[in-house]
Amino acid sequence: MATRTKIALVTGGSRGLGKNMALSLAQKGFDVILTYHSKQEEAQTVVAQIEQMGRKAATLQLNTGDVKSFDAFFSQLTGVLSATFDSDHFDFLINNAGIAGRSSIAETTESVFDELTNIHLKGVFFLTQQSLPLLNDGGRIINISTGLTRFTTPGTAVYASMKGAIETLTMYLAKELGSRGIAVNIVAPGAIETDFGGGTVRDNPGINKHIAEITALGRVGLPDDIGGVVAFLCTEDARWINAQRIEVSGGMNL
Repeated sequence: MATRTKIALVTGGSRGLGKNMALSLAQKGFDVILTYHSKQEEAQTVVAQIEQMGRKAATLQLNTGDVKSFDAFFSQLTGVLSATFDSDHFDFLINNAGIAGRSSIAETTESVFDELTNIHLKGVFFLTQQSLPLLNDGGRIINISTGLTRFTTPGTAVYASMKGAIETLTMYLAKELGSRGIAVNIVAPGAIETDFGGGTVRDNPGINKHIAEITALGRVGLPDDIGGVVAFLCTEDARWINAQRIEVSGGMNL
């Protein structure tokens, strides 16, 4: 009997770190469903790249900040699982989708606070909750945090606070889902050269140089530094890693 190929769901998989995670998972031999918010063409390009590796892939639109849309999303997901993957469950949930938010505490508006809460906390909580019936026992959940929960950069208080809440949620998920053999971990990237937050780290030479100088390994992170760690956590080699915050920052602000 052939071994069943495991399936990963990556939110925000059309670009940046999510794209790298999706490709890294495919390289490990997993099939991938990735979501996009508005970049459908970019998402389809990632699907094509995964298919070129000999893996199955599909993409679905999702606004992770709109919990009311989740019922429709999961209805679509069930259809895609059946039609494309001949399955009714998946194995790995990677809660990656997110936006940057930069404003001082004094200048943060309620609308900005609510948007970051909906995407980074409420959305992650309820998307994970609604995934549980479709997640195979023995599966994995990987949440994404930030180095900013360990060290501070003024202007990121709300974003970092939401990620701090997800770090706590990760431990509770690990405890409550342990009886199903589901391991839950959180990966905390440092500053990475992507288009996240307007591409500041990638495109501003002064900021890039500063981050390199405060990083033990002497450079800014790249997407390739992150995706492989997420993929590793979905492998059997990582089966005994659970309820851990794994910072992948090259040693920033030590």
